[in-house]
Parts: sequence; C-alpha cells; structure tokens
Amino acid sequence: MRVLFSFSCQPTYWLGKQAGTFSIPFNGFVFDGDKEEGQKEAISFAAYQLIRHRFQYSPGASITMGMISKLMLTMGYDDEKTSLDYSKGEPHALGNYIASKVIEFGLQDGSNEQNQYANQFYQPLNPALVPDRPGNPDCIDPNRWQPLKLNVFIDQSGNEIGTSPPFLSPEWGRVAPFALNETNLTIKKRDGYDWWVYHDPGKPPTLDTMNTTVLSEEFKKSFLMVSIWSSHLDPDDQVMMDISPASIGNIQEYPTQFINHLDFYKVFEGGDKGIGHAVNPKTGLPYAKQFVPRGDYTRVLAEFWADGPKSETPPGHWFYILNRVSYHPQFKRKYRGDGPEMDPLEWDVKAYLALGGAMHDVAVSIWGIKGYYDYPRPISAIRYMADKGQSTDPALPRYHPAGIPLVPGYSELVMQGDPLAGPSGEHIGKIKLYAWRGPEYIASPATDMAGVGWILAENWWPYQRPTFVTPPFAGYLSGHSTYSSAAAELLTRITGDPYFPGGIGEFITRKNEYLVFEEGPSVDVRLQWATYKDAADQCSLSRIWGGIHPPVDDFFGRSIGNQIGVQAMNLADRIFKGITLNEVESQQVDIYPNPLAASNRLTVQANEEIVSVRLYDNMGRWLGDVLPESRSVNRWEIGVDKLSSGIYIVQIQTVSLRTSHKFVLH
Repeated sequence: MRVLFSFSCQPTYWLGKQAGTFSIPFNGFVFDGDKEEGQKEAISFAAYQLIRHRFQYSPGASITMGMISKLMLTMGYDDEKTSLDYSKGEPHALGNYIASKVIEFGLQDGSNEQNQYANQFYQPLNPALVPDRPGNPDCIDPNRWQPLKLNVFIDQSGNEIGTSPPFLSPEWGRVAPFALNETNLTIKKRDGYDWWVYHDPGKPPTLDTMNTTVLSEEFKKSFLMVSIWSSHLDPDDQVMMDISPASIGNIQEYPTQFINHLDFYKVFEGGDKGIGHAVNPKTGLPYAKQFVPRGDYTRVLAEFWADGPKSETPPGHWFYILNRVSYHPQFKRKYRGDGPEMDPLEWDVKAYLALGGAMHDVAVSIWGIKGYYDYPRPISAIRYMADKGQSTDPALPRYHPAGIPLVPGYSELVMQGDPLAGPSGEHIGKIKLYAWRGPEYIASPATDMAGVGWILAENWWPYQRPTFVTPPFAGYLSGHSTYSSAAAELLTRITGDPYFPGGIGEFITRKNEYLVFEEGPSVDVRLQWATYKDAADQCSLSRIWGGIHPPVDDFFGRSIGNQIGVQAMNLADRIFKGITLNEVESQQVDIYPNPLAASNRLTVQANEEIVSVRLYDNMGRWLGDVLPESRSVNRWEIGVDKLSSGIYIVQIQTVSLRTSHKFVLH
C-alpha cells in the first residue's frame, strides 16, 4: 500500500529556517510513495553526498569512497543521481539538496574548511620537544604548549601524518555552535588576536620559575600525580581492585577550585572519591564484585577510552554507546523517558541530532579554551621540572623552585650507588621517578610489557605509542572529560534515566587480546558502569593514567560538559517542538529573600533550568560553585550559614542565560 507523506508540516532543524545569517530555503516536499522507503532513500543520499565531500582529502579516502559506493549499490541506489530539484517529489533529490546546503554551511561556519582547516594565526611559542632525547632543554615557557618532533607521527585514527604535527584547531572557538550562545562567550586578547572562548573556566595554575606560590605548587603536584599514576600500570605489582559498580562511580561532590584539587583523587592508590552503588536499582540486587589486577584495569582504561573500542574518535565513542543503548532489549525508545515508544528511525534522528549537537559544542568550547590558554602536556611539564631539579628541600642537591616535588617511593634524587647513577656518576643528583618504563622496553607490543620501575625523570613517557606520544594540541581543558560529561548528561536526559538499561553497561576485553601498546591484559577485564555519568567519570581518569592530562585539566571539563549537555538537550526540545532557532524566549532570574539572615536559605528561581550557581565576595573573588541544599529544575535553595555578614554576588547560569545579583547577609 502506498502512503502519501509530506515534510512540509513537520518540525525541521534548518529546512525553511535560518541559523544566524545562514538559511536553507524550502518549499515543502510531497512524495506519493511508501513513507519508510522514501525516508530511507533521502537519508541515504544525504549521508552519501556529505561523506563524499567531508572525507575526499582524508587519509584512506579512496577506501572510504569505495565502501560507501558499494553500500549504496547494495541498498539498490544509483549514486550517479545528483539532482537537487526536490520539487518533483524524488527522495534522492531531497537528500542531495539537504547535503548541498549542509556543505555550504560548513564553508562559512568559521572552520576554514576551504583551506583544509588550516590554522589562520596561531603559532606555538615553544620549539618542539624530541621525546627520544632526554629532558626538555629547549622549552621557553613551561606554561605554554609545546609541539613534538617524532620519527613518524600516527594519529589516533591510524593515519601517518608527518613528523611534527601542528596544534590541531586552536581557533575552533570561532566555529558556529549548536546551542552555545552569547551569554556563554568571552572574547579574549592574546598575541594581537581575538580568541573566542565559550564557558571560560579561567586561568589554570601556572609554574612560577622564580618563586614558590600556592598555584605554582598546585601545578607541580598536579603534573607529578600523572607520574605517580604511571606507577599503576604494572599487573604484576600484586595490587587488586574491585572495578564493579559496587565500588566505583556514584561521585557525590566534584572539585570547584584549583586549591587542594587533588583531595578529590586517590593520589597514591588511584581512582577518585566515588562511593559506588549499594544495589542495582533495576534488579534490586547488589552489583557483583569484580577484582582484577590494578595494572590491567588502568591499561585497559587508557587504551579503551583513548579513541574508542573500534577506533572511534572520543565523541564518536559516545555514539557507539548510544547505539548499544538504543538497541538493548530492555531499552524503551521514549523521549525523555515519557510517552509512547517511538519509531526506531524517529528515535535515532532525534537522539543523533541532540548528541551530535552536544559533541559539536564541546569541540567549539574546549578547543577555544585550549587555543587561548595554550597549556602544556605532562611530557613537557614533567621533563621541564626534572631538568630544573627538586623543589622540596633547599638543603638537598639540585634545589629549584620550579623543580619536581620529592615524594619517597615515587620521585627521588639519584644518589651515589644508585643503579641509575651512570657509569661515571653522571646522573647523580638528577630526579628519578617510579613509573611506567616506556617504549624502549617493548620490542614487540604483541609479546612484551614495559612494566614499572625507577627511570630518570628526564626520560619519562606517557602510556602511549612512540609514534603518537601525546595529542597535538594543548591540554587545558580535557576534551575527553568534557565530551564524556556532556554525552552522559544528554543521554541521561533524552532517555529519562541516569542508568544504563538493566542498570549496567559493560564492555569485555579479553586476556592478551585487547591491548595494543603492549601485551595484555593478563586477565579478562569487564569495564562496567551503572550510570552514564559513571562511564564519563571513568573516561576522565583514563587520561591521567594514560599520561595525557593532569588533574587540573579534568574537573572543570566535567563541569562545562554538564552545562553543554543541558544546553544541547534544551535546544533539541525546542527544535522538535517546531520553535525557530532565532526565536528568543524571555528569561527571568530572581533571588530572595534579600536581605537575608544566615539561618535562612537563599532561593534562586528561574523560568528555565538552572545549570550552575557561583558565589563571589563583594571584591569579586570567587568563593566556589554552590551546591543546593534543595533543588528542582528551575529552583535552588542555597544554605548561607557558613558565610559571615556582608554583601555577596551570586552568578546564576541557566541553559541560555548568565546573570549576576547582589544580596546582603545580616
């Protein structure tokens, strides 16, 4: 039976609408045919044309083009149909038209696609570090990013790209966002250029090369923790961990400032302050414990979350998770967990749009932050500090305020008689680290394991391939932390449930079959998560164990990701309701009572969802993010009993507005 269907009266994202200055004219579409077949054809041609355009210059392009052409042929479509005239009611023409307009948008969205996304003004301050050589002798500013010089560089997707890759997308903050808006944007100046930063986290701790300061100490401790966690990468160290949801996840509180930020992490044993889950709420039963060698768990995490189980990029990894959730036998496709179950195609379209928008906005926000703050990676910072010496005791050799802190058992001085002293004692007085020993101990990744031991700090390596070492862009903030938090927030909202279907998500890595950097794991390891947030928090830790990020790169990324996930979900709601993208809804935020006594609660009320609340004193000094004592979506009640009398500023971030109000505390 043939069913007449029309796109002219359905909510759309771009068709017939305008985003910024870009619009896609649309006169409606009527197809006298089978609805499902028409949708399938239009979507297939749109995807085919967009992939052909996007990947025409990418490594392995000929393979990609061959695969998608073969897929079109298998589906019974003629990929030579290139008409854009959808007025005749032909689904392939509608798909081609939509693809052409998306391509046009990409050529004017600020990404510089027409010049192969080349950087337009960013230049690195530091000369390249050569990891095969000891130390970091040529570094000019230890607080700025440093490129690497390798024998060959192979990116996380397996593509060979020269020997010294440039900073990838430092100006991406200028790209047109999905749900980010002007209230999230700060335009900063550096090196004579404007840097667009959405959700600015503020300046990270920096290393003072002349004096000992509080924030300089936080810098040193944060990067040193990366080395300490590197000592957790040996499955033969007899340390066992329960990695089930009974013991990990369910974090109650996150850091909100750099001072003492390491209190959130288990610095020496590894992990965070998650308390685990007492029971699986879907079954009512306790989660089964799973004890494995810590060195297997940490290595699997570092590789699993690096770019996904099937070589996805980090945001693509969350689409993999979405697919697993969407087709789980216990999952019901109910939008925000409510109403009737949706058709699989409708669910996929809506979920992909919302998640894709969130992942796009993370890239815009975080790479804008990376470009402006231009923060170093652990391999640069650790080796630089090692070259300076130690910063713990002026009475000991090689003291320097910018040196590595000494921690017995993890970072020490090389003394006379030490196996690392060298044949002529040339290394006496240098810093040694108890850490993963690096790629020089691996002749064959299929059979060898580097293990953990004492190494000269000047030779420290992250747990990565020697052809990759560390991503070619600045550290602060962590893309993995932000992508994952945004995705977890969005999946929680769009499914209406913080838990994976059945109360557990799982990925199995088999003994001696999974790891790529070296042999392992030594046992089967089941990565398990009760909630999407638990998975995101685990991803954040993986980058510390992998030697890619210090903790200072992590926790603000999680916070910003949460906000981006909320914004993307709320814009998706508006799109699906047919509200135009340029329509501005009136916003209002109130606080009361004002003035108030310390025994009262300050109430923050908005007419849309409240994302975060920050507190400042009357001099503008940040006192931290506020955790509500009672909350609903758009109403927070905040305790002020720990504050002294005075005038304070409360900054409220809703999904589309940031506003500040003063209040008086008696």
